[in-house]
Amino acid sequence: MLEPRDEWIQKRAYAIWEEEGYPSGRDTVHWEQASNERTALEKSVSKDDKIDVKPKATRKAAAALTAVVSDAAVKAGTKRASKKALDAKI
Repeated sequence: MLEPRDEWIQKRAYAIWEEEGYPSGRDTVHWEQASNERTALEKSVSKDDKIDVKPKATRKAAAALTAVVSDAAVKAGTKRASKKALDAKI
């Protein structure tokens, strides 16, 4: 729960509105539902004393993905360089 409470409730109320098919005049109901969900979430987190931390496996996967993207960028860079070299020879 890193974002402010009102911002979370706003996003959740909007999602509820979308799920219900964009009805008009139910904004207060959606806000109350989202607020109640946030309160329940805060109570469950405080009871369990959990901290929002990514598991190690997720962190390793993210690091691996970053490495793959970096490798792809390097390869793309060499392709551009070789194409430029070919154009220069012509």
